[in-house]
Amino acid sequence: MADDFNEDKEKSDAAGGSYDASRRRFLKGVGIAGAGAAFADHLLADTKAAEAQANGPPSFVAGTVEIVLEINGQKRSVRVEPRTTLLNTLRNHLDPPLTGPKLVCDMGTCGACTVLLADQPVYSCLVLAVDAVGKKIITVEGLGSAEKPNPVQNAFVDKDALMCGFCTPGFVTTISAYLKKNSNPTLQDVREACKGNFCRCGTYPRVFEV
Repeated sequence: MADDFNEDKEKSDAAGGSYDASRRRFLKGVGIAGAGAAFADHLLADTKAAEAQANGPPSFVAGTVEIVLEINGQKRSVRVEPRTTLLNTLRNHLDPPLTGPKLVCDMGTCGACTVLLADQPVYSCLVLAVDAVGKKIITVEGLGSAEKPNPVQNAFVDKDALMCGFCTPGFVTTISAYLKKNSNPTLQDVREACKGNFCRCGTYPRVFEV
């Protein structure tokens, strides 16, 4: 192969360098074609970006919407951004606010923000407020009050089943919901029901005495 190249080069030299000129023209053409392709890709990307912006979500997403939530048996009108979580709405957008559900992990791992949504315990930090429209919402405030606590709240006080108290509303809410389904649970049943609730202070022994 090297002999063929040398032979072609010798012929080119004999012909006054026409071989080198042809090679330069070829390489130049390849370079121009590559640059053209790169420019075309860049232009296509810009075009797609412009189309995505033009066809993106409606402008109201960046603003607020007015929704009505049924919370603890009352209709509450509130204006929020569509991205606002139910937890944020309860704590920061209601007047008066409902601060029983606690903001702790904000990623659905601890259960401190647990509320009942359509009678099911959910992490309110993972639920959008707009998705709760039309569903019954119960917070720990709706289960009982200081003047008239529900049986689970009374049991937590009697057994001294709390320390810092941040996890307590979530446990009370979860256990209250479970006891409506199973009024005579075993200890293992209660442990299983509370597996989504986490106590950083380690009061589990007292909690499960409830």
